[in-house]
Amino acid sequence: MTAMRTRPTPDPAPPDPFERTLSVAGRRLRVAVRPAAPGPSGTPAPRPLVLVNGIGASLELLAPLVDALDPRREVIRFDVPGIGGSQLSTVPMPMAALTTLLADVLDQLDGLTGTSHRVVDLLGLSWGGGIVQQFALQYPRRTGSLALVSTGTGVMMVPARISVLARMLTPRRYNDPSYRRDAGREIYVGEDPDAVDALFARVKPVRARAYLHQLFALTTWTSLPVLPFITAPTLVLAGRKDPVIPIVNAHIMGSLLPRSEVHLHRGGHLGLLTRPGELGPVVESFLDRH
Repeated sequence: MTAMRTRPTPDPAPPDPFERTLSVAGRRLRVAVRPAAPGPSGTPAPRPLVLVNGIGASLELLAPLVDALDPRREVIRFDVPGIGGSQLSTVPMPMAALTTLLADVLDQLDGLTGTSHRVVDLLGLSWGGGIVQQFALQYPRRTGSLALVSTGTGVMMVPARISVLARMLTPRRYNDPSYRRDAGREIYVGEDPDAVDALFARVKPVRARAYLHQLFALTTWTSLPVLPFITAPTLVLAGRKDPVIPIVNAHIMGSLLPRSEVHLHRGGHLGLLTRPGELGPVVESFLDRH
């Protein structure tokens, strides 16, 4: 009888050395700030970059991208209410309220890191792209450049197939590795399953109520009618094999955003995180040019 081979479980991520807890609008929010490394004398430091995560994901998911970014750039991540180490809100918060919460986080960091956060660059992955677009609309004078990654325009976008949407309505892929493997055949097309497993091994378990709060924010929001009012330089980064956000959404956003560039890659929904060495420089190059 042949012994059954089991796939080794990826090691969990070590504690983030840059993690801290802030009290924002009466809520405890977990924030991680990678400080900027010194650059050559006389060269200006890049603007701080805020990374906003996908639905259900704690800030650990973004670690591979942080490692791939210019060390001279301060990088800020945070857990939205109810996710990771952040306190759950009593009632669901709409996208505009979550955006105000992010602005309050940046105001607090001004007094803690010694870096100004009056103007920041922002990158939003999937669900997080909604907060980034909303931030650019609510706080145009605080917005530098944007990167919208594997994302769309909310409730008014070209949707995924029904079977894919059904997989996305539950947080089980975060909490159940066997379910994630099964669901991944539909939602993580174009990604190496081992790379996806390694990513998800980092993140915190997800509570159903917190996940529902995020679904509420997404399904009560759209940016489609107001995209022409986002004047910040914007990179739209999308995977050609992404079944979660069909690629036509990237073309629609690129045509409506006044100062946009569309970059298509050969991977799927999590391409920026499974291949940060390839796509991180694409983001850096765009931010540096603007």
